Amino acid sequence: MGREDREEIKGTVLRLKELVAYQDGSIASRMIINSKAGSITLFSFDREEGISEHTAPFDAVATILDGECEIRLSGVVHLLKEGETIIMPAHAPHALTAITPFKMMIVMIRE
Repeated sequence: MGREDREEIKGTVLRLKELVAYQDGSIASRMIINSKAGSITLFSFDREEGISEHTAPFDAVATILDGECEIRLSGVVHLLKEGETIIMPAHAPHALTAITPFKMMIVMIRE
């Protein structure tokens, strides 16, 4: 989604989990907001896809929009499903794996 597409959705009613499609055997993403203050990105993961352990320099809020996943945050495993949210603090090591195909929204706060 380019900048023009992001501008077009402003002021419209959105169904977030419909803005990013599942793709067999992969991860898809769609950024819907990107500014100096932060970003909002939607992701879809096929079953058993994931992101290896990493850190981020800013707090990130992950909200599950569909399906189920496992998020490992600072060594603690959390099982999340649709409607649940977890805040991942800046610099905390985290990883995730899709238990079922799942979609999530990540809100990254930069300032």
